[in-house]
Amino acid sequence: MQAARLAESPPPRLRCGPVPYPFRHLLAIEGLEPPYIAELLELADHYALQNRRGTTQRDLLKGRTLINLFFEDSTRTRTSFELAGKRLGADIVNMSVSTSSVNKGETLLDTAATLNAMRTDLLVVRHGQSGAPALLAQKVDAAVINAGDGTHEHPTQALLDALTIRRRKGRLEGLTVAICGDVLHSRVARSNIHLLLTMNARVRIVGPPTLIPSEAGRLGVEVHHDMKSGLEGADVVMMLRLQKERMTGGLVPSAREFFRFFGLDAAKLAYAKPDAIVMHPGPMNRGVEIDSAVADDPARSVIGEQVEMGVAVRMAVLDLLSRNLRRNA
Repeated sequence: MQAARLAESPPPRLRCGPVPYPFRHLLAIEGLEPPYIAELLELADHYALQNRRGTTQRDLLKGRTLINLFFEDSTRTRTSFELAGKRLGADIVNMSVSTSSVNKGETLLDTAATLNAMRTDLLVVRHGQSGAPALLAQKVDAAVINAGDGTHEHPTQALLDALTIRRRKGRLEGLTVAICGDVLHSRVARSNIHLLLTMNARVRIVGPPTLIPSEAGRLGVEVHHDMKSGLEGADVVMMLRLQKERMTGGLVPSAREFFRFFGLDAAKLAYAKPDAIVMHPGPMNRGVEIDSAVADDPARSVIGEQVEMGVAVRMAVLDLLSRNLRRNA
């Protein structure tokens, strides 16, 4: 009964004390304090309930314009933001960079000036260069959401991962999370590390030395170079895609060798706790970083739930940033 009332009620106001949620943009997880992360997750959990019951407020962002500006391909993230915006009633524009003026030589700052002239309210940006969304945020009046920039961060992915974990495990604090594979090139890993450590989880990163960032020791994580020690007693096993497009040189000998030592199969998963959950941000390279039998195991895999929570998290982010636009108008 309580869940039903929650699903039908308007989105809860933030409980950050007398100071409203302070951020105009969402550019990174690093620097977000625990109360703000917790409030984002609470609101996202509310939207997850609404989505399952089909009771979403579809006029909350009526009159707002959301532009998805993706300089890199990402069907999953772009579609998730598009669906989140539509469920809240926003007007959605998907800009195809391959056919836009950007592809004809227009600079990022010229693009910013164009978007400003269009009076965009919410701007979702994915870019291959770290810091590009932050630069746009300095030049546009819209609220900017980082949908992944270079090897820097992917904040909404970390939030949806955290929401998935919290719904399955009931908490983040005190959990042991093993992030495995190509950590070096993963913005997902960086955002997750910042979020999980901020929320007092224990984080391990697992992979060959060539795929572990040099600054790992300063991040407050444990570094493991074999799956047995890295997964031992883990509550959550998060696998990462092998990002060959970002690699220069032979960082791994072959996909087959990588899977042999660092791919997640049933034998390696047995090192983790019996109730450990398996995660992957997608897209998956089956047989490279994860075995199909593990990825599709309904008892252990929450990969499908991650996709579902992605819509809820992005609805929460759009809602919060739109509230700040109203306050600053």
